[in-house]
Order: sequence, then structure tokens, then C-alpha cells
Amino acid sequence: IWRKRTVRQNHLASEPFCSGVLRALWDFTGDMRPWGEWVKRQILAIQLIDYILRGVAQVMFVNNSLSGLLIVGGLFLQNPWWALNGLLGTAISTVSAIALRQNRDAVSAGLHGYNGSLVGILMAVFSAKGDWYPWLFIPNVLLSMLCPVVSSALSAITSKWDVPIFTLPFNILICLHISATGAAHPFFPQVDFQPKTRLHAFRVQVFLSVPVGVGQVFGCDNPWTGGVILLALLLCSPTICFHAILGSIAGLCTGLALAAPPADVYSGLWGYNSVLSCIAIGGVFYALTWQTHILALTCAFFCAYVSSATSKLMSVLSLPACTWPFCLSTLIFLLLSSENPALCRLPLAAVSYPEENRRYLRQLKAWGRGRAQSSIQEATEGMKVENDGAAPSESEFIFTEVSLCLVRHLPVCLFI
Repeated sequence: IWRKRTVRQNHLASEPFCSGVLRALWDFTGDMRPWGEWVKRQILAIQLIDYILRGVAQVMFVNNSLSGLLIVGGLFLQNPWWALNGLLGTAISTVSAIALRQNRDAVSAGLHGYNGSLVGILMAVFSAKGDWYPWLFIPNVLLSMLCPVVSSALSAITSKWDVPIFTLPFNILICLHISATGAAHPFFPQVDFQPKTRLHAFRVQVFLSVPVGVGQVFGCDNPWTGGVILLALLLCSPTICFHAILGSIAGLCTGLALAAPPADVYSGLWGYNSVLSCIAIGGVFYALTWQTHILALTCAFFCAYVSSATSKLMSVLSLPACTWPFCLSTLIFLLLSSENPALCRLPLAAVSYPEENRRYLRQLKAWGRGRAQSSIQEATEGMKVENDGAAPSESEFIFTEVSLCLVRHLPVCLFI
């Protein structure tokens, strides 16, 4: 009896410890809201570090500074010079947004840093001067400073339809830089990014092309970098991680079906746009349902098809496709008009990670049901007082039946 009592006491004592550890780990998932509240009370330097890490992670629609730290580690694993330029671009873009007095909540969420991150990384990737060319910092700083300016201008247009600007500022600025300099520029010559021609066995190629397709969002062809990025996505949201893998597979299958060059397919160049499209539609800007999941997969295949056409059109101008296919295809699917209540596009002010979006949708439905039921109850009591015990008329009876039908079909009525 004494032994059983001791074991039970030890078990009860370990339960608070285990729950505390799980609660602490849980605080680092999702958007790390407790951490964000703590950062707001710290000095500007600590806040700026958090903004930069969130800006790097926002490239993958992730508002998590720990995920951003993991992604930065993956970038250093690929190429320290690329990672350094990416961090510089993110920092300059974020500081410029603060100086221009952009919305502070958007700045703290990293929404003014991710375009600068892509500008800095891809500028280093496309530079023909190779690594550790210090003069590259000059155009990096200038273009990163312009990111919040272009973002603000585009937001004034896209806000009319309540859709995001995605990576349009990055696409515009990087294409302008490449067009202005070209391959013959004495200081900033550009060269097209070419994947490795040496390939492994077919099965190994197919297996590695999935994480490589995720890594190519940042211009990285190292499968280990792609694996670290997937781990960062898993930390924030398993749904985002799953759709990233699904989008990379969709791009791979489309490239094989269209008989694309194997070097391009297996190096992830067919997958990265589909990765972003599948994540955006699969639970970030749409509330996740099985219908939305199918829509995300359809958008991923469509985006890969658009990537093929865009690459051929941009090659005429000696420009890379960048993420133009992702922006075009995802905006088309976000502007979709449908009477299907399962395809619920969230307002931009309510967008978060997919799991939080589902909780928001459930709360909205519960609030709508409670509001409708209270309205019906008030209307019924008013009818009783007005009639003073008399039998309801035919019109009042029809009103009551319609109100009850509205309650039964409220989930549909809320989103039509």
C-alpha cells in the first residue's frame, strides 16, 4: 500500500511539470502570440530582431520568429553569402517601413520584410560576380528600401478587392534591376540561375526534388535546406507543411507530364511556385475544408502550368520567372466567385495560420447562431405581447417558419 501511494504521488507531482513543459512548447507554435506580447515590452533592438525573423518566415506565410530562425539556419547551410544578403534586405525593408510609419501591427508581423528578404537573396543568386562581392550591398540596400514604398502603393489598389499583394513588389523590383543591369554590366552583371546537371538515380531524384522544390522558394537547391524549411513550417502549422509538400509534388508531376527538362524538374524549379499557391489557398486565405483542400491542389497544378508559360515568355526578355506565376494564379483563385459555403475566403484582417483560421470560423458560426436565435426569440415574444393571447395570423406563422429555417441553415446563409 505504501508503494502504491508513493507511485501515485510521484505521478501526480509529474503531471504539473509535464503540462507546464507542453504549455511552454505550445507557446512556440502558431504565431507565437505570448512571445509577441513579451517582445512589445522590450527595447527596439529586440523588437527589430523579432520583426526580421518573422519577415523571413512570412515568405512562406508563417508568422513565427522561431520558424524564421530555422529558415535562416537553412539559408546559411545553403550559402552564407545568400543568407547575409537576405537578412540585410529584410532589415532594411523593415526599418524603411518603420520610418515611413506603416501600420505597426503589419511591421511586427513581418509583412514589410519578406519582399526585402527575397530581393536580397535573389540578387545574390543572380549575380555573376559570385560570392562575397561587397559592392552588391549597394543595390540590395536601395531596392530593399523601395519595398515598403511599392508595397504600400500596390496595397492601395488590391485593398479594393481585399486581396494581398503577395510577392509582387519583389517581382517588380528584381526584374527592374536585372533589366537595368544585364549580363554586360561592369559592376553588377547578371547571370541566369542554372541547376546542377549532375543527377542521381531516378528514385533519388524524385525523392529529393520534393524538399528542393520547397527550398527553391528562397532560390536554394540544397535538399537539406528544404528539409529545414519544412521543419520550420511544421513548427508553426502542420497544415502549411503538408500543403507545401503537396504543392511541390504537384509541380514535379506537372513538369514530368509536360516533358520539361529533367534538370529543371529535379532541381525544384517547377515546384516552388506551386508550393506557395498550395499554401495560400489551402487554409491561409480560405478556411480549410475538404473542398478548399481540392481547390488548393487544383491551384497548385494550374500554377505549375502557368510557370511553364511564364518562363518561356520571360526568357524572351532574358528575365527569370521569379514568383510571377504564383501571384497570377493565386490572385485568380482568390477572386473566385462561388455560392458554395464551404469555399469561405477570410477577410485579410482575420487571416492567420490555418488552425487559427478554423477556430475563428467556428466562433463566427457560433456567434451567428446565437444572434439569430436571440432575434427570433425577441420577435416571438413581441408577437405574443401584441396578439395578447390571440391565435397567430397566417403571415405571422410564415414568419416564424422562415426564421426557424434560417436557424437550421445558418452555416450556409452566413457565407453565401
